[in-house]
Parts: sequence; structure tokens; C-alpha cells
Amino acid sequence: MSAPHDLPTTTQLVAAVREFLQADVLPEVEGRVRFHTRVAINVLGMVEREIELGPSHTASHAERLALLGVADDAELAKAIREGDLEGGALLGVLAEIVRDKLAVANPRHAE
Repeated sequence: MSAPHDLPTTTQLVAAVREFLQADVLPEVEGRVRFHTRVAINVLGMVEREIELGPSHTASHAERLALLGVADDAELAKAIREGDLEGGALLGVLAEIVRDKLAVANPRHAE
């Protein structure tokens, strides 16, 4: 965070809500409310990770696309469909893209 905003940061606010739900709400609820509380905890974790990792992932993604000679995801998809891209370089880039997505969505699946 930078001026004009003060502390707490967006990340700190999201973490505080997630921690409250996890520590105070989740143990006190059951059934449908417990399920939705767990979903909310997971969503807030994803938001935290996206805030933290988003800028570096954006830069890395742009570099990877440039290495393949495409400008954006739509152009990447088109090049794959048309058979213009294939082989190890493409597979490596796609694996890195998936790793970044998993790092935000659910880091446990990236292991």
C-alpha cells in the first residue's frame, strides 16, 4: 500500500477477516453454515495470495508470452489451436502458467 492509504493494508484486512472466520466462527457453526464458512476462508486465502503474488505473476506471464512470440492469452490459444506452437518450450510455459494459477487457487495442489 502507498499513499494516500494508511495501515492496515488490504492484505492485512483480508487476513484479519479470514483469521476471525477460522478461529472464532468455524468452531461455533455446523452444517451448511460451517461449509460456507470454510468456503469463505478459502476464498479469502485466495484473495490474499493474489494480492501478494499478482504483480510478479503478471510480469512473469508477460515474459513467458513474449518468449513464445504472442501478445496475450487469446493469441496463445489461437497459436496452439492452429499448431503454430508445440514442443518443450510451449509445455514448459504452460506448466509455469499452471503453477502460478495453483499458487493462488490452492498451493497444496502445486506440490
